[in-house]
Amino acid sequence: MWPSVTSSDRGWLPTLTALAGVWLATATAVPAQKLITQEEALRLAFPEPARIERRTAYLSEAEREKARALAGAEVRLDQSIVTFYVASRDGQALGAAYFDAHRVRTLAEVLMIVVTPEAGIARIEVLRFAEPPEYMAPDGWLAQFEERPLDPGLSLKGGIVNMTGATLTSRAVTRAARRVLALHQVIQPLDRQPAEAGG
Repeated sequence: MWPSVTSSDRGWLPTLTALAGVWLATATAVPAQKLITQEEALRLAFPEPARIERRTAYLSEAEREKARALAGAEVRLDQSIVTFYVASRDGQALGAAYFDAHRVRTLAEVLMIVVTPEAGIARIEVLRFAEPPEYMAPDGWLAQFEERPLDPGLSLKGGIVNMTGATLTSRAVTRAARRVLALHQVIQPLDRQPAEAGG
């Protein structure tokens, strides 16, 4: 079961407890680079007049196991409560955005990963990065994720080119992409829009 919750709250995602806890625990160790706000990232992905709704999915243990299997053995996936954002315009689904907080080496990064109606990646934005800036993924490298679905090619052993000198960042971003696409496939938010979501 996954009841939908709509809210105007644009705060950080309290429901990604396990992952967001990593970010909170390490945020005081090194000043994180705050590159873009959550609201700015959402509007980059879904410009006006798109409507953006915040929703929450509550996963059963069976659904978590399914998501883990889809994500792959190397991807940590513990959360049972997932908050995400669904965008629509004139009743047409535009995509869904997820905010994923995870550890790179010893410090945290927060990504917005946008999923298309076809279940591929539309874009990835870096919102925060606490590791040294030279290890942050540049936009050009992130562009290779665009339109990729959850398949064997979405890996550093597949179609994702490793970032020279920043293997841990490459691995963290790739795992986050697989985690989000696995959750998206289980939740299927674009197939379950409430009737009032149009417009």
